[in-house]
Amino acid sequence: MTRKDCEYYLKRLDALPKKFDQLLDSLKVREEKQILPPRFVVEEVLKEMADFIGKPVSDNILAASFKARVAKIDKLTAAQRADFQGRVETAITGRVYPAYQKLIDYFREILPKTTTDDGVWKLPDGDAYYAYCLHENTTTTLRPDEVHELGLREVARIESEMRAILDANGFAGQPIGEAMDKLGKDSRFLYPNDDKGRTDALAEYTQLINEAKDRSSKQLFLTTPQAKIEVRRVPEFKEATAPGAYYEALAMDGSRPGIFFANLRDMNEVPKWSIPTLAYHEGVPGHHWQISTAEELKGLPQFRKVIPFTAYMEGWALYCEWLAKHVGWYDHDPFGDLGRLRDELFRAVRLVVDTGIHAKRWTREQAIAYMRDKTGMGEKEVRSEIERYIVMPGQACAYKVGMLKILELRARAEKELGKKFDQREFHDVVLKNGALPLEILEEQMNDYIQRKKA
Repeated sequence: MTRKDCEYYLKRLDALPKKFDQLLDSLKVREEKQILPPRFVVEEVLKEMADFIGKPVSDNILAASFKARVAKIDKLTAAQRADFQGRVETAITGRVYPAYQKLIDYFREILPKTTTDDGVWKLPDGDAYYAYCLHENTTTTLRPDEVHELGLREVARIESEMRAILDANGFAGQPIGEAMDKLGKDSRFLYPNDDKGRTDALAEYTQLINEAKDRSSKQLFLTTPQAKIEVRRVPEFKEATAPGAYYEALAMDGSRPGIFFANLRDMNEVPKWSIPTLAYHEGVPGHHWQISTAEELKGLPQFRKVIPFTAYMEGWALYCEWLAKHVGWYDHDPFGDLGRLRDELFRAVRLVVDTGIHAKRWTREQAIAYMRDKTGMGEKEVRSEIERYIVMPGQACAYKVGMLKILELRARAEKELGKKFDQREFHDVVLKNGALPLEILEEQMNDYIQRKKA
């Protein structure tokens, strides 16, 4: 950070009221069209905004984070730092807080007009809008009813596989959600909830990813990306709201490797049987391998390397969870395989509840009850998930739809090519055009199959 960065920061704070006025104009246009958020959204936003402006300005994240960064600028004197800090706090008091207050006043005004009907079906042309959301997120022409039925079939199939493993490992007859809850609390599978436990978990993630890199290069791919990957703990200030793990892509100029972040806020939330699937999904051969391969492609425009098609990218990562099972990485780890299936079940349940809420007029409580019953997840975690699906219609369907499309294409290639099928070539076709809409990926695969058969 430099002196110029400090000036830019002040300019951004100064511009915030204009941005908020534009946002308010947009919200009012929506209101005129009878498009209002669900009541719980308005209530939560009001709480968060009131908390944001309720703090003393020096404690506000905009001021506190600036102070921490400015302290690292060696070329500034103490007086210069204090001057910048004073200007920032003045801008927050005089520009930022009043802009937030205008937004608070507006949301208080519309709160009585909101309802507890949470699906987009309630909006003008809501059914057509949801069909569009599904198309945009899945990049397919699947209709809401088709996605819902697909989800129900997948839930039943995955439950059957989990049932077989549980019955063979001491949980015969116990409901799946109940059994998984017990396994999540079983001391055999828990790290100590201390620094040593966190260090051990990071070491396990690192070992799994390193082993997966070696196996992938030898067994699964013709092309191996050169980009490095590191395993790190999620910064503690982010842990409360961060997911269990996530991947941060390498810097475009190669100055920073790809990073697998593991959330270690509470080691009781990180059973050992959950770790392999996260390593394969977020790291190798999942997101890191796919994104790094795209970044290293020659002749592909930069925007094609970074454009995010969720169904493709998350579909690939879920396919990699299946692939690890398919090639034997779970052969001697039935509980790790249960962890894989639990995560796959979670994605299948999403198909049911997303379409249930937005197309079949399920209430929020119906969706919460279904997800809790099927997954055994806790009330708070499930509520957070369901509320996400409500405000991002169709997005959660992209993951499983993408996975199933890649599996469908693989089955087609295996059937039509017979002994000519090479999974390494198949993976090259999937990865070496960058992220694609699924319909275009299908065209690419069909072209490959015809060329290979010729």
